[in-house]
Amino acid sequence: MSTARLYYITKTLLSYGLDELIPKHKVPWFAKLARGSLFWLRNQHKDKPPGLRLRLALQQLGPVWIKFGQMLSTRRDLLPHDIALELAFLQDQVEPFEGELAQKIIEKALEIDNISQLFSEFSQTPLASASIAQVHTATLVDAQGKSQDVVIKVIRPNIKQQINADLALMEKLAKIVGNLINEAKRLRPVEVVKEYKKTLLDELDLMREGANGIQLKRNFEGSESLYIPTVYSDYSRNNVLVMERIYGIPVSDTEALMAQNTNMKLLAERGVEVFFTQVFRDSFFHADMHPGNIFVSRENPHNPKYIGIDCGIVGTLNKEDKRYLAENFIAFFNRDYRQVAQLHVDSGWVPPDTCIEEFEFAIRTVCEPIFNKPLAEISFGHVLVNLFNTARRFNMQVQPQLVLLQKTLLYVEGLGRQLYPQLDLWKTAKPFLEDWVKQQVGPMSVLKQMYANLPFWAEKMPELPDLIYQNLKRAPHSHIRPTTVSHKPLVLGLFSSAAMIVSALFYLQHNLIAAGVVLSCAVIGFIAAWRRA
Repeated sequence: MSTARLYYITKTLLSYGLDELIPKHKVPWFAKLARGSLFWLRNQHKDKPPGLRLRLALQQLGPVWIKFGQMLSTRRDLLPHDIALELAFLQDQVEPFEGELAQKIIEKALEIDNISQLFSEFSQTPLASASIAQVHTATLVDAQGKSQDVVIKVIRPNIKQQINADLALMEKLAKIVGNLINEAKRLRPVEVVKEYKKTLLDELDLMREGANGIQLKRNFEGSESLYIPTVYSDYSRNNVLVMERIYGIPVSDTEALMAQNTNMKLLAERGVEVFFTQVFRDSFFHADMHPGNIFVSRENPHNPKYIGIDCGIVGTLNKEDKRYLAENFIAFFNRDYRQVAQLHVDSGWVPPDTCIEEFEFAIRTVCEPIFNKPLAEISFGHVLVNLFNTARRFNMQVQPQLVLLQKTLLYVEGLGRQLYPQLDLWKTAKPFLEDWVKQQVGPMSVLKQMYANLPFWAEKMPELPDLIYQNLKRAPHSHIRPTTVSHKPLVLGLFSSAAMIVSALFYLQHNLIAAGVVLSCAVIGFIAAWRRA
């Protein structure tokens, strides 16, 4: 099956003449061999412009390839304008399947005889059609008889088999490439494909998407920057999702945004702020932020608010990843290349025996020419590309857990530049990251961590004196001479210190500064008791 699919992919790419879009001296040897061997697969669409040929080819190959095209469509600073415009149609204008079939899928999933039992109105003509699912409008009548405009998302029939076939082929190709091409080993293609596979298969479960939407909505409750539509979980299943219908302006419709006098600068900056808030505050971010999934509220254009839909792909980061990323970004902003090099080593991105001085010099060589431009003109995407090329000399490995983050950052920057070409991504992000790092270190961070551990400490506090006393009783059997320790003052000091710690834990609920003072006194008291003993 993989062989047949590989032939189909090759046939499709060649029949649309996509190999002709690459300069001949950059075409891989196996592509030249394929073109020479499969001589009957000529370009059958010479009358069409390159962008249209690329879009039609990706659309014909299916969802795995359409997703790739969606990502490319946001990078207008990296692609020719005509190609970027054509790829933008992949975001929500993929050829739909029959509306009657969609209705039958909904009725079967919700176990109803006729869709009118739950929905007073249902449009068989899809509102939008994407690579994995399509959306229909409807009017939901709830148990109280109230009507609500909703949209119903329906997974395409038999899509999972096609996705599994493509992913199986991608996994095999990744293994072959990783074994045959030394340079590819650094990119860890097998791990990257596995991560992509997990993400794509998760997107097929609409109950998961619904849960993601509920979480994001809760994270931004009351926010002026982002709104997430309500999900109706009682009427949703693995292949059907019912949620609130929104009436915003597509973020790609810049003419409509300008017509209502939208504050484009603020809108672009808020996109950056929303991204960094999701990543560093919540550790839970919308990872499919292409323009087809982002709208702008029509209310209050001078204080614009994003509306995010399609939460099927989300990313998470652990504490170490966030700390590493924030410090790296700040070091870049400050042009501290030594710190960037050291962070790469400390995080394990490059081998521990890497020469810091050489790596620092290589990074400076790449970044200094870029920073000579005004910050507003610097593309973070270009910085990543240049660093990626530089890293070959130092065996830098791709981190699969950060692939989604990197892709989302490219989406955000591409979207921001489209809305407001003068967007200064660096200026917008730097204060946010600096504040976040300050919150993660220092006394306030320690006290907040103590507050988080308060239930555990409260449970273990009564056991603490007995544990220390039992340890002191064992002292004669250790290298400590019993005559050097007087138990009575130590135990008394321990109890007084424990009382202070309990007080500090109480203050943690009300006043962090007071908690810090009391806790410090407790530590000093314990040390003094130990010295008197």
